[in-house]
Amino acid sequence: MLNKILLALLIGATNLPVMAERIRDLVTVQGVRDNALIGYGLVVGLDGSGDQTMQTPFTTQSLGNMLSQLGITVPPGTNMQLKNVAAVMVTAKLPPFSRVGQNIDVVVSSMGNAKSLRGGTLLMTQLKGVDNQIYALAQGNILLGGAGASAGGGSVQVNQLTGGRISNGAIIERELPNTFGSGEVINLQLNDEDFTLAQQISDAINRQRGCGIASPLDARTIQVRVPQGNSSQVRFLAEIQNINVRVGAIDAKVVINSRTGSVVMNRDVILDACAVAQGNLSVVVEQQNTVSQPDTPLSGGQTVVTPNTQIAVQQQGGVLQKVNASANLNSVIRALNALGATPNDLMSILQAMQSAGCLRAKLEII
Repeated sequence: MLNKILLALLIGATNLPVMAERIRDLVTVQGVRDNALIGYGLVVGLDGSGDQTMQTPFTTQSLGNMLSQLGITVPPGTNMQLKNVAAVMVTAKLPPFSRVGQNIDVVVSSMGNAKSLRGGTLLMTQLKGVDNQIYALAQGNILLGGAGASAGGGSVQVNQLTGGRISNGAIIERELPNTFGSGEVINLQLNDEDFTLAQQISDAINRQRGCGIASPLDARTIQVRVPQGNSSQVRFLAEIQNINVRVGAIDAKVVINSRTGSVVMNRDVILDACAVAQGNLSVVVEQQNTVSQPDTPLSGGQTVVTPNTQIAVQQQGGVLQKVNASANLNSVIRALNALGATPNDLMSILQAMQSAGCLRAKLEII
């Protein structure tokens, strides 16, 4: 199993030459980002798989408020037993430079106890920003990626049935104010902080656009002087974003996912020589039921069942093994595979290696 997990690490294991990448792939423009929108709405048209209104009173209340806005009065105290309606939360991202009338995708998620949103239609829902202003209106048919069936007390389900997506399901009704084109400087933010890369990008811009145009402020931010005006800044950014930068070696890193047991390394990870002993401790509990009956039927005794429990503690492995120094990823993989450790053991071994100083890499646990 360990070999399967580490098989993906062989990709890019060789010492690759320094590669040139475009600035657009390494940075983003500060302030040019998405903005989150959220709204509460109702989905109708479900085939009996909606909210159980006795347990989700907010669904009934929302439906009553909507009907009153449409001129329909529901008598007070009416117990609406609905099966085809579900209360949902609707989320979306408002892209930068969005204009009124453009469409954006929305995600619809059930917040009650609906069994499925398949076949449902989202009614007009207001999407608000953090300032509580309405920026878009969402409505449309929901597309689900899951499927399910039930019969005779049994059921089967593939993927999620209580969350779906509506492509181009919202229309933008309000634009976000922006200051693009009004200032004389623009900050470029690196995707990953790196002092060396920040200096390399600044030097590359200065070589093409003139000395003093760009200057790194820290390991993530590069300040660039730009001409005023929207059109001028668009042209300027279009030119510098296509500049190639020769990216050198990155920080050696090992990423461990403690939930799935995945271990991923980049090509700069190296090992120093060390010795590793890893033992497996297991506790085995066995329980057998023993039936005890009276000797004769007329003795007045009763048949009883007596549990017989046995507990055993076993410890295997623990042999001290030598791990040779490894200067490249291929050698690291062979050294770790030679230990014969399980993925869970490998995570503990890597942590111990870093503490011992023989793992030359940053260890990140997610």
